[in-house]
Amino acid sequence: MDLILAVDLKDGLVVHGTSGKRKSYRPLTWGLSPSAEPGKYIKILSPRYLYIADLDRIMGVGDHSQQIRACSALVDACYVDRGCRTPQEYLNAPGIIDIAATETTYNSLPDYPGGYLSVDMKGERVLPNGEHPREILAKARDWNFEGAIILNIGAVGTGSGINIPLLSGLKEVLGKPLLYGGGVATPGDLDTLDSLGFDGAIVATAVHRGSIPLSDLRRGRWS
Repeated sequence: MDLILAVDLKDGLVVHGTSGKRKSYRPLTWGLSPSAEPGKYIKILSPRYLYIADLDRIMGVGDHSQQIRACSALVDACYVDRGCRTPQEYLNAPGIIDIAATETTYNSLPDYPGGYLSVDMKGERVLPNGEHPREILAKARDWNFEGAIILNIGAVGTGSGINIPLLSGLKEVLGKPLLYGGGVATPGDLDTLDSLGFDGAIVATAVHRGSIPLSDLRRGRWS
């Protein structure tokens, strides 16, 4: 299973947040990197795989495209959620795997030519319409996405762990690569995701707190 470093960008810096309360997110300077400048931060942590959420663009107040392109050059692969509203907003750049998210482009999801689908959740329901994730993953089998991400926004930064009943069987429903992010706190959580068939885990807080080894993040694998 792949290990992917989560990076949230806001006002030009890497920020740390909890439970999707984006306006309260602050620069991440308390962890393994003394700098929240994106390029320096990535060079210090040196992950193999990266997930970037451009929070400013998702909220419609800015754009980190230049920083994202620079950061993507430092890793093997970079998943990018920049709040696309239409397929034309994909970056379509080398090394970048563009993401279309239910939160920002729900009605246009069948129109996307590829990339990854982000199933954005709070609680046990998908944003914005309150579906169960099984419902949207069943639809995604026939869409053009190469894979999907279950992103539990409500659990981001909380270390709350894994909701096994919610996640069980989702990989079989989708039938494509499936990643998970939100609340992953321990090696045991990673083992659980692996046993449930997930192809990757998106992590950050647990790495900074030392519960998930930085060496594994740099290797990009948990197995």
